[in-house]
Amino acid sequence: TDSLAASPQWLPSCPDVAPRASGVPDPDTPALLRLSDSLLAHYKKSTRPVRDWRTTTTVAIDVMVYAILSVDEKNQVLTTYIWYRQHWTDEFLQWDPACFDNITQISLPAESIWVPDILINEFVDVGKSPDVPYVYVRHHGEVQNLKPIQVVTACSLDIYNFPFDVQNCSLTFTSWLHNIRDINLSLWRTPELVKFDRSIFMNQGEWELLYVLSHFQEFSVVIRRRPLFYTVSLLLPSIFLMVMDIVGFYLPPNSGERVSFKITLLLGYSVFLIIVSDTLPATAVGTPLIGIYFVVCMALLVISLTETILIVRLIHNQDLQSHTQIPALCLRRFFSLTSLDPAAKLNHYGCEDPREREVAGGTRPAPAFGSVAEGSPLMPSILHEISTIRQFLEKRDEFRDVAREWLQVGYVLDVLLFRAYLLAVLAYTITLGALWSVLGGVSPP
Repeated sequence: TDSLAASPQWLPSCPDVAPRASGVPDPDTPALLRLSDSLLAHYKKSTRPVRDWRTTTTVAIDVMVYAILSVDEKNQVLTTYIWYRQHWTDEFLQWDPACFDNITQISLPAESIWVPDILINEFVDVGKSPDVPYVYVRHHGEVQNLKPIQVVTACSLDIYNFPFDVQNCSLTFTSWLHNIRDINLSLWRTPELVKFDRSIFMNQGEWELLYVLSHFQEFSVVIRRRPLFYTVSLLLPSIFLMVMDIVGFYLPPNSGERVSFKITLLLGYSVFLIIVSDTLPATAVGTPLIGIYFVVCMALLVISLTETILIVRLIHNQDLQSHTQIPALCLRRFFSLTSLDPAAKLNHYGCEDPREREVAGGTRPAPAFGSVAEGSPLMPSILHEISTIRQFLEKRDEFRDVAREWLQVGYVLDVLLFRAYLLAVLAYTITLGALWSVLGGVSPP
């Protein structure tokens, strides 16, 4: 601005006072009105305002970010609200302040003068920008055009690190019609002043402005998402469910409570994923890391449930349980027959091992209890039945020993699998946290 003001300018001579309707000059005409009439009387806004067509019009531009309105990951669109400033020198809008009551600055309608056709290359939609109908013109010809703009631009949004993502979107200003020989774009302020200028930024929304990089006519707006809301609503519930799954390993594996507990956790996590599916950003480019995190957590819950089912199946062996139940049934049948009806027939093979009966084949007549007399075959039959019961009791003890050994094996496998599962969860958590901390952290260049 100072260089433009200090450069030699062509100043016209003082014009005559505006005439009255009768043709006689009116000395009471306001200076602003006389100046406006003098500047716009023979002005042609369709022509670039230079006296020598070889002269390049230098347009200095500046951008100040006011707010981040929305970030549409699905359509890859960024909506920002900026304060846009530009100034240039119009050689046809110069005057001598001494001729107009020392006026050095005047506002003129923007539609009445030449305005450079500066557009943003990334524009995809017309925003709801307020109309600013005036521009400021200084006496040496410098025109300042300041206006707020709602910018809807295309931006390549990377959501891999959601919700710890950082986005970098460019705003490239260029003349739509003129080339660099006619209009040359430059920066109004130095890149150092532009980078960390957050004086007007409204920083209470979801996005935080890190810095604005400027290079010639391009401005790169770097923003970062505030992850607190997503951490509370997405990550913490998932972490709590995984912790409860680990705590569930402390339930005894020989009871059925652990299986039902883990099934309940799996169903709860499925409902949680359905609820949060609308919160996750959806794009056709890639999947966010948090989506992979949820899928792996679901897989870990399934693996945990599968491990619990295998351990419970190993401990509760159905073949072992069936052999331990046979002697009790035989005892109840024997004493019921002998006490209630001495003449009743005792089914001998009712207390036998079913596999022995299959080997014997067919049916064997049961001995009958006759009258209690000396030499009756009742006593040998009773002794035979008691001997059979004793054999089954011995077998039951053997089966119990075997079941106890399988129970110990199940406990050992359960502890080993729990430790492996715990190490896998911890390694996955540390890896994911390191990725988010490394990829989410950004330092200005």
